Amino acid sequence: MKASSDKMYDTYKDFDFADAKPVVDTPHLAKLQAEAGGKSRITMRVDNDVLATFKARAEMLGGNYQTLMNDALKQFAQGLRLSDMVREAIHETWETSLSKRSTGRGKKLRAD
Repeated sequence: MKASSDKMYDTYKDFDFADAKPVVDTPHLAKLQAEAGGKSRITMRVDNDVLATFKARAEMLGGNYQTLMNDALKQFAQGLRLSDMVREAIHETWETSLSKRSTGRGKKLRAD
């Protein structure tokens, strides 16, 4: 994995932020951070294959594996299951495919 999987890293890697104000001293940033709800640092153990899967997916997507894991936990907490997500993705793909094959009279075929 790259030293940094952050897409903006190369843009800002040479900037000197030594004199930058902390977020709490910048009202606009402090407000945004408060609205985001914040995050908590935890320590947890996960299976090596699970971690490898998230790291590989992050590498393919150009993101961060921790963010992907957080998103997966959010979806689980909201009651979303992988099968539901796959079903929804297939349905959206089917809808798109059917609408591209419209009759040419402005009517779209419906998959409902």
